[in-house]
This record gives sequence, structure tokens and C-alpha cells, in this order.
Amino acid sequence: MMLEQGATVPAGVLKDAEGATFTLERYRGKPLVVYFYPKADTPGCTSEAKDFTSLAADFAVIGVPVVGVSKDKPAKLKKFAEKYALGVVLASDEEGVACEAFGTWVEKSLYGRKYMGIERATFLIGADGTILRVWPKVKVKGHAEEVLEAAKAL
Repeated sequence: MMLEQGATVPAGVLKDAEGATFTLERYRGKPLVVYFYPKADTPGCTSEAKDFTSLAADFAVIGVPVVGVSKDKPAKLKKFAEKYALGVVLASDEEGVACEAFGTWVEKSLYGRKYMGIERATFLIGADGTILRVWPKVKVKGHAEEVLEAAKAL
């Protein structure tokens, strides 16, 4: 079940594109955007990462970091970030702990075949670690702008 507004951000260890470990706790004290996406360097995920990157300076001005999370290995994230000059933090959740904790690891269906995968979702988190807003089943077009507007309203 996906985390809802008012929930506290769960603990969990992630790896950045360099392979260094970190937790979302390191962002405590400032608002944060965390978005989950299925797979690096696929069309929808690339568009979403590029959209957040195009607004990275706007997020920085209001002091809101953006972290994208997938189950891709750090090396793949690094290649993805370099290929598209991405300006957001990409985090690897290879073990799926964060995906499970946030409720984004779900059963999906494609052409009648059921499988487990990441549901595209975004969380706006307050400085105290409380989830302020959730966007489940994200449609990429216009999404980064909508998240920025919500972050500006904090």
C-alpha cells in the first residue's frame, strides 16, 4: 500500500550513481521531492528525468532537492545521468527496500502478463520528514511543473 499524506518517510539505505550509500534522512531539515520511476533510459523515465532537470534551478532556488529512485544499479544510473546531463540526484534501490516501504513496488500488467514493477509516483516531503503530498500513477507530461508549483506553495 502506497504511503499517504501525513505519513513519515521510512528509513532505508540507497546508493547514488557513484555507488556511495546514503539515506533520505540526510535531507531532514528541508523539504524534499522523491520520485520513483521504473527504469533508467527508457522513454517515459528519460522524459521525467529531463523535465525535473530542466526545473532543477527552480527547485534549488526554493531549497527543495529532487531525488529520483529506481532499482537500477548505480553504474546504470551514472551512465543515464551522463548521457542526458541530468541535474537531479539519482538513487539506486537495488534491493527494493525503499520501493516496498513507500508502496511503489506493485503488481503490473502488460498485454495480460502480470509482473512486479515500480509504479511511477512522486512524494513531496516536508522538512520534518512528513509526506505532504503524493502523486500516484504519474503521467509524465507536465508533472515536474506541477510538483514545482506545490513545492513553491510550502
